[in-house]
Amino acid sequence: MRNAIVIILLLPNILLAQKIDQLASFRNIDDDNYFRLHFDNDYFAKTDENYTLGYNFELVSNYFKANPANHLFIRPKTSEFRYGLSVEHIGFTPNHYEFPGIQFGDRPFAAVIMLKSFIIATDTARSSRLLFSFNLGIIGPAALGEEIQVDIHEATGNKTPLGWRHQIKNDIVLNYELGYEKQLLRYSNLFSFNANSTVKIGTLFTNASVGMNMIFGIAHSAFSSIKRKRGFQLYVYTQPNLNIIGYDATLQGGLFNRKSPYTISSKNIERVTAKFNYGIVLKTRTTYFEYTRSALSKEFKTGSSTKWGGIRIGITL
Repeated sequence: MRNAIVIILLLPNILLAQKIDQLASFRNIDDDNYFRLHFDNDYFAKTDENYTLGYNFELVSNYFKANPANHLFIRPKTSEFRYGLSVEHIGFTPNHYEFPGIQFGDRPFAAVIMLKSFIIATDTARSSRLLFSFNLGIIGPAALGEEIQVDIHEATGNKTPLGWRHQIKNDIVLNYELGYEKQLLRYSNLFSFNANSTVKIGTLFTNASVGMNMIFGIAHSAFSSIKRKRGFQLYVYTQPNLNIIGYDATLQGGLFNRKSPYTISSKNIERVTAKFNYGIVLKTRTTYFEYTRSALSKEFKTGSSTKWGGIRIGITL
Protein backbone atom coordinates (compact mmCIF):
# COMPACT_ATOMS: atom_id res chain seq x y z
CA MET A 1 0.00 0.00 0.00
CA ARG A 2 2.81 2.39 0.85
CA ASN A 3 4.46 1.80 -2.54
CA ALA A 4 1.15 2.43 -4.28
CA ILE A 5 0.77 5.77 -2.51
CA VAL A 6 4.30 6.76 -3.47
CA ILE A 7 3.68 5.88 -7.13
CA ILE A 8 0.45 7.88 -7.14
CA LEU A 9 2.37 10.88 -5.80
CA LEU A 10 5.22 10.54 -8.24
CA LEU A 11 3.12 10.15 -11.37
CA PRO A 12 1.57 13.61 -11.26
CA ASN A 13 4.70 15.26 -9.89
CA ILE A 14 7.51 13.61 -11.79
CA LEU A 15 9.80 15.98 -13.03
CA LEU A 16 9.72 20.89 -7.58
CA ALA A 17 8.21 24.18 -4.96
CA GLN A 18 9.98 27.02 -3.92
CA LYS A 19 12.89 25.88 -6.14
CA ILE A 20 10.80 26.09 -9.31
CA ASP A 21 10.60 29.47 -10.95
CA GLN A 22 7.75 29.96 -13.41
CA LEU A 23 8.57 33.66 -13.79
CA ALA A 24 12.08 33.41 -15.25
CA SER A 25 12.12 34.42 -18.91
CA PHE A 26 14.69 31.74 -19.73
CA ARG A 27 12.01 29.14 -18.85
CA ASN A 28 9.39 30.71 -21.08
CA ILE A 29 7.37 28.43 -23.38
CA ASP A 30 5.95 30.26 -26.40
CA ASP A 31 2.38 29.17 -25.90
CA ASP A 32 -0.44 29.71 -23.40
CA ASN A 33 -1.36 26.00 -23.26
CA TYR A 34 1.38 23.57 -22.20
CA PHE A 35 2.51 21.15 -19.54
CA ARG A 36 5.97 20.75 -18.10
CA LEU A 37 7.59 18.19 -15.83
CA HIS A 38 10.33 19.21 -13.37
CA PHE A 39 12.76 17.02 -11.46
CA ASP A 40 15.50 18.27 -9.10
CA ASN A 41 17.99 16.12 -7.21
CA ASP A 42 21.31 16.71 -5.47
CA TYR A 43 22.53 13.52 -7.18
CA PHE A 44 23.42 15.73 -10.17
CA ALA A 45 25.92 17.54 -7.93
CA LYS A 46 27.16 14.28 -6.31
CA THR A 47 25.80 15.20 -2.87
CA ASP A 48 22.93 13.95 -0.70
CA GLU A 49 21.98 16.62 1.83
CA ASN A 50 20.04 19.86 2.35
CA TYR A 51 17.63 20.28 -0.58
CA THR A 52 17.80 16.70 -1.73
CA LEU A 53 14.93 16.25 -4.19
CA GLY A 54 11.95 17.99 -5.74
CA TYR A 55 9.20 17.08 -8.18
CA ASN A 56 6.68 19.24 -10.00
CA PHE A 57 3.95 18.86 -12.58
CA GLU A 58 3.00 22.19 -14.14
CA LEU A 59 -0.03 22.70 -16.38
CA VAL A 60 -0.81 26.01 -18.09
CA SER A 61 -4.14 26.33 -19.88
CA ASN A 62 -6.80 28.89 -20.75
CA TYR A 63 -9.18 26.53 -18.98
CA PHE A 64 -7.82 27.89 -15.67
CA LYS A 65 -9.18 31.37 -16.37
CA ALA A 66 -12.16 30.24 -14.25
CA ASN A 67 -9.99 29.17 -11.29
CA PRO A 68 -11.45 30.89 -8.17
CA ALA A 69 -7.91 31.44 -6.86
CA ASN A 70 -7.38 34.00 -9.63
CA HIS A 71 -9.39 36.47 -7.54
CA LEU A 72 -6.34 36.64 -5.25
CA PHE A 73 -4.24 38.07 -8.07
CA ILE A 74 -3.98 41.47 -9.74
CA ARG A 75 -4.56 41.33 -13.50
CA PRO A 76 -3.27 44.48 -15.26
CA LYS A 77 -5.43 45.43 -18.24
CA THR A 78 -2.43 45.96 -20.53
CA SER A 79 -1.01 42.44 -20.06
CA GLU A 80 -1.36 39.04 -21.72
CA PHE A 81 -2.06 36.23 -19.27
CA ARG A 82 -1.21 32.60 -18.73
CA TYR A 83 -3.10 30.63 -16.10
CA GLY A 84 -1.62 27.60 -14.40
CA LEU A 85 -1.76 24.94 -11.72
CA SER A 86 1.05 22.79 -10.40
CA VAL A 87 1.57 20.07 -7.81
CA GLU A 88 4.92 20.36 -6.06
CA HIS A 89 6.84 18.16 -3.63
CA ILE A 90 10.19 19.00 -2.01
CA GLY A 91 12.38 17.16 0.49
CA PHE A 92 15.29 18.14 2.75
CA THR A 93 17.72 15.99 4.76
CA PRO A 94 20.86 16.45 6.88
CA ASN A 95 24.24 15.19 5.71
CA HIS A 96 24.08 11.76 7.39
CA TYR A 97 20.51 10.81 6.53
CA GLU A 98 21.34 7.18 7.37
CA PHE A 99 21.86 7.97 11.09
CA PRO A 100 18.81 7.18 13.29
CA GLY A 101 19.38 9.97 15.83
CA ILE A 102 18.90 13.73 15.70
CA GLN A 103 21.85 15.44 14.03
CA PHE A 104 22.22 18.58 16.10
CA GLY A 105 23.78 21.46 14.20
CA ASP A 106 22.64 20.08 10.86
CA ARG A 107 19.43 20.58 8.88
CA PRO A 108 16.27 18.80 10.11
CA PHE A 109 14.43 16.34 7.87
CA ALA A 110 11.49 18.04 6.17
CA ALA A 111 9.05 17.37 3.33
CA VAL A 112 6.39 19.57 1.73
CA ILE A 113 3.63 18.94 -0.79
CA MET A 114 1.57 21.77 -2.26
CA LEU A 115 -1.02 22.70 -4.86
CA LYS A 116 0.01 25.93 -6.55
CA SER A 117 -2.28 28.29 -8.49
CA PHE A 118 -0.54 30.97 -10.53
CA ILE A 119 -0.84 33.48 -13.36
CA ILE A 120 1.88 35.05 -15.48
CA ALA A 121 1.13 38.54 -16.79
CA THR A 122 3.30 39.76 -19.68
CA ASP A 123 3.36 43.45 -20.58
CA THR A 124 4.74 43.51 -24.12
CA ALA A 125 4.89 47.32 -24.27
CA ARG A 126 7.08 47.57 -21.16
CA SER A 127 8.97 44.29 -21.71
CA SER A 128 8.13 43.04 -18.24
CA ARG A 129 6.46 40.05 -16.58
CA LEU A 130 4.58 39.58 -13.32
CA LEU A 131 3.99 36.27 -11.52
CA PHE A 132 1.30 35.82 -8.89
CA SER A 133 0.96 32.48 -7.08
CA PHE A 134 -0.85 30.98 -4.11
CA ASN A 135 0.28 27.73 -2.49
CA LEU A 136 -1.89 25.45 -0.37
CA GLY A 137 -0.44 22.30 1.16
CA ILE A 138 1.19 20.61 4.11
CA ILE A 139 4.63 20.23 5.63
CA GLY A 140 5.40 17.13 7.67
CA PRO A 141 4.97 13.33 7.57
CA ALA A 142 1.71 13.71 5.63
CA ALA A 143 3.81 14.88 2.66
CA LEU A 144 5.32 11.34 2.52
CA GLY A 145 8.91 12.51 2.21
CA GLU A 146 10.21 9.49 4.10
CA GLU A 147 8.29 6.99 1.98
CA ILE A 148 9.47 8.56 -1.27
CA GLN A 149 13.14 8.78 -0.29
CA VAL A 150 13.25 5.29 1.22
CA ASP A 151 11.72 3.75 -1.90
CA ILE A 152 14.09 5.65 -4.20
CA HIS A 153 17.14 4.63 -2.15
CA GLU A 154 16.03 1.00 -2.02
CA ALA A 155 15.49 0.97 -5.78
CA THR A 156 18.91 2.52 -6.47
CA GLY A 157 20.85 0.53 -3.84
CA ASN A 158 21.78 3.56 -1.72
CA LYS A 159 21.85 3.80 2.08
CA THR A 160 18.46 3.63 3.79
CA PRO A 161 17.39 6.94 5.40
CA LEU A 162 16.69 6.35 9.11
CA GLY A 163 16.28 9.82 10.58
CA TRP A 164 12.86 10.78 9.21
CA ARG A 165 11.26 10.01 12.60
CA HIS A 166 12.67 13.38 13.70
CA GLN A 167 11.29 15.36 10.77
CA ILE A 168 9.35 18.64 10.95
CA LYS A 169 5.82 17.84 12.16
CA ASN A 170 2.60 18.31 10.21
CA ASP A 171 1.47 21.88 9.67
CA ILE A 172 -0.48 23.80 7.06
CA VAL A 173 1.18 25.59 4.16
CA LEU A 174 -0.35 28.85 2.98
CA ASN A 175 1.97 30.97 0.85
CA TYR A 176 1.57 33.92 -1.50
CA GLU A 177 4.20 34.96 -4.05
CA LEU A 178 4.71 38.04 -6.22
CA GLY A 179 7.49 38.07 -8.80
CA TYR A 180 8.63 40.71 -11.29
CA GLU A 181 11.05 40.57 -14.21
CA LYS A 182 12.10 43.42 -16.49
CA GLN A 183 14.09 43.23 -19.71
CA LEU A 184 16.88 45.82 -19.59
CA LEU A 185 18.92 45.02 -22.67
CA ARG A 186 18.47 42.85 -25.73
CA TYR A 187 20.53 42.26 -28.85
CA SER A 188 18.60 40.53 -31.64
CA ASN A 189 17.81 36.92 -30.65
CA LEU A 190 21.35 36.34 -29.37
CA PHE A 191 21.57 38.06 -25.99
CA SER A 192 19.31 39.50 -23.29
CA PHE A 193 19.86 40.95 -19.84
CA ASN A 194 17.00 41.08 -17.32
CA ALA A 195 16.44 42.13 -13.71
CA ASN A 196 14.19 40.11 -11.41
CA SER A 197 12.75 40.29 -7.89
CA THR A 198 10.42 38.10 -5.80
CA VAL A 199 8.55 38.41 -2.51
CA LYS A 200 7.05 35.39 -0.70
CA ILE A 201 4.83 35.66 2.38
CA GLY A 202 3.30 32.76 4.28
CA THR A 203 3.62 29.88 6.69
CA LEU A 204 6.25 28.03 4.64
CA PHE A 205 8.55 30.75 3.32
CA THR A 206 8.69 34.46 4.05
CA ASN A 207 11.52 36.03 2.09
CA ALA A 208 12.52 38.39 -0.69
CA SER A 209 15.05 38.13 -3.47
CA VAL A 210 16.63 40.37 -6.08
CA GLY A 211 18.85 39.41 -8.96
CA MET A 212 19.37 39.29 -12.69
CA ASN A 213 19.63 36.80 -15.51
CA MET A 214 21.44 36.70 -18.83
CA ILE A 215 20.64 34.58 -21.89
CA PHE A 216 23.17 33.75 -24.63
CA GLY A 217 22.27 31.91 -27.83
CA ILE A 218 19.29 31.60 -30.15
CA ALA A 219 16.36 32.75 -28.01
CA HIS A 220 13.08 34.49 -28.79
CA SER A 221 12.00 37.28 -26.47
CA ALA A 222 9.75 36.17 -23.61
CA PHE A 223 8.36 39.71 -23.49
CA SER A 224 6.77 39.80 -26.94
CA SER A 225 3.35 38.46 -27.87
CA ILE A 226 2.77 34.82 -26.98
CA LYS A 227 0.70 34.49 -30.17
CA ARG A 228 3.66 34.78 -32.53
CA LYS A 229 5.18 31.88 -34.46
CA ARG A 230 7.40 29.47 -32.52
CA GLY A 231 10.62 27.88 -33.74
CA PHE A 232 13.96 26.29 -32.87
CA GLN A 233 15.86 27.84 -29.94
CA LEU A 234 19.07 26.85 -28.16
CA TYR A 235 20.69 28.94 -25.45
CA VAL A 236 22.46 29.02 -22.09
CA TYR A 237 21.55 31.19 -19.12
CA THR A 238 22.98 32.41 -15.81
CA GLN A 239 21.01 33.80 -12.86
CA PRO A 240 22.64 35.15 -9.66
CA ASN A 241 20.23 36.10 -6.83
CA LEU A 242 20.53 37.63 -3.37
CA ASN A 243 17.92 36.48 -0.83
CA ILE A 244 16.68 38.11 2.38
CA ILE A 245 15.22 35.45 4.72
CA GLY A 246 12.39 36.11 7.16
CA TYR A 247 11.05 32.63 7.94
CA ASP A 248 11.75 29.11 6.65
CA ALA A 249 9.49 26.36 8.02
CA THR A 250 11.73 23.61 6.58
CA LEU A 251 14.36 24.80 9.09
CA GLN A 252 12.36 26.44 11.88
CA GLY A 253 9.29 24.18 11.93
CA GLY A 254 5.66 24.94 11.15
CA LEU A 255 4.26 28.29 12.14
CA PHE A 256 1.36 26.77 14.13
CA ASN A 257 2.63 23.34 15.20
CA ARG A 258 5.63 23.96 17.45
CA LYS A 259 6.10 20.32 18.51
CA SER A 260 8.80 19.31 16.01
CA PRO A 261 11.55 17.36 17.84
CA TYR A 262 14.38 19.36 16.25
CA THR A 263 14.51 22.72 14.48
CA ILE A 264 17.01 25.50 13.79
CA SER A 265 16.53 28.48 16.10
CA SER A 266 15.77 31.91 14.69
CA LYS A 267 19.09 33.33 15.90
CA ASN A 268 20.99 30.72 13.90
CA ILE A 269 19.25 31.41 10.58
CA GLU A 270 21.39 33.14 7.96
CA ARG A 271 19.30 36.17 7.00
CA VAL A 272 21.12 36.79 3.72
CA THR A 273 21.90 34.01 1.25
CA ALA A 274 23.24 33.94 -2.29
CA LYS A 275 22.07 31.61 -5.05
CA PHE A 276 23.43 30.99 -8.52
CA ASN A 277 21.54 29.13 -11.27
CA TYR A 278 22.80 28.25 -14.71
CA GLY A 279 21.70 25.90 -17.45
CA ILE A 280 21.02 25.11 -21.08
CA VAL A 281 17.66 25.11 -22.86
CA LEU A 282 16.58 23.53 -26.15
CA LYS A 283 13.20 24.35 -27.68
CA THR A 284 11.42 23.24 -30.81
CA ARG A 285 8.02 24.30 -32.08
CA THR A 286 6.23 22.01 -29.60
CA THR A 287 8.81 20.80 -27.05
CA TYR A 288 10.99 22.17 -24.24
CA PHE A 289 14.13 20.58 -22.72
CA GLU A 290 16.34 22.03 -19.98
CA TYR A 291 19.26 20.94 -17.83
CA THR A 292 19.97 23.19 -14.86
CA ARG A 293 22.44 23.45 -11.99
CA SER A 294 22.13 25.49 -8.80
CA ALA A 295 24.34 26.49 -5.87
CA LEU A 296 23.12 28.07 -2.62
CA SER A 297 25.17 29.50 0.25
CA LYS A 298 24.60 28.10 3.74
CA GLU A 299 21.15 28.78 5.19
CA PHE A 300 22.02 28.54 8.89
CA LYS A 301 25.18 29.23 10.85
CA THR A 302 26.27 25.63 11.42
CA GLY A 303 25.13 24.49 7.98
CA SER A 304 26.95 24.23 4.68
CA SER A 305 26.45 25.44 1.15
CA THR A 306 24.50 23.14 -1.13
CA LYS A 307 24.33 22.21 -4.81
CA TRP A 308 21.81 20.36 -6.96
CA GLY A 309 20.77 19.88 -10.57
CA GLY A 310 17.56 19.33 -12.45
CA ILE A 311 15.84 18.59 -15.74
CA ARG A 312 12.71 20.13 -17.26
CA ILE A 313 10.63 18.59 -20.04
CA GLY A 314 7.67 20.40 -21.58
CA ILE A 315 5.24 20.11 -24.47
CA THR A 316 2.68 22.49 -25.93
CA LEU A 317 -0.97 21.41 -26.10
